[in-house]
Formats: sequence, structure tokens, C-alpha cells
Amino acid sequence: MRKSHGPAFKKAVIELDKCPSCRGRAVTMGTFYELPCGHCNASGWISALTGEPLPLEELVTQLGLRVRELEQQAERQRPSTTSGPEAQYQTNNRRGAGGTNYTGD
Repeated sequence: MRKSHGPAFKKAVIELDKCPSCRGRAVTMGTFYELPCGHCNASGWISALTGEPLPLEELVTQLGLRVRELEQQAERQRPSTTSGPEAQYQTNNRRGAGGTNYTGD
């Protein structure tokens, strides 16, 4: 392990797992109504390594990192937009008669 002073430059990603008590729903069924899950701080997520709930400040950070990662994956899977002359034929510019596409041909 490398010796360092001060905080880390990057936040470490903690592997999360669904809470076994509420099965990731963040609520458990009481006698008549749903109650916040006490095992996972009503989040539905626990640490996969220790099985303990994360403190709320750490949980917010980890969920934010996870959302950003999923957004990047979704962005990579989107088809690329066309550019150049063929882009004029693919999109509607509403310059033609009745608001139709006008290509200038």
C-alpha cells in the first residue's frame, strides 16, 4: 500500500447490493402499512462487501457515481447522429410547402 497524505484524488467506488430485508424496495410491510427499512436506512442499498448500510452522505455519493456511470453507458449505446450532406435528408427542416422537408433538389 502506498503512503499518502490528505484525501484521495478520486472517490473510491463501493460495490452496492440490494438490501436483503426489503429486497431493494426501501420499505418493509408493517401490519397495516409500509414502513421505512431500518436495515438499509430506507435506501434499498447496502455495501456488498460488508453487508452494512452506508452512511447517508456516502450513499448519496455512491449513487451519484453509479448514475453517472449508467448515463455514460447509455450515451455510448445511442446511435451516432448523421452529419454532412446526408443530415439534410434525415431531419425535417420544415422549409417546404406545408412544413415539409425541403432539400433543394
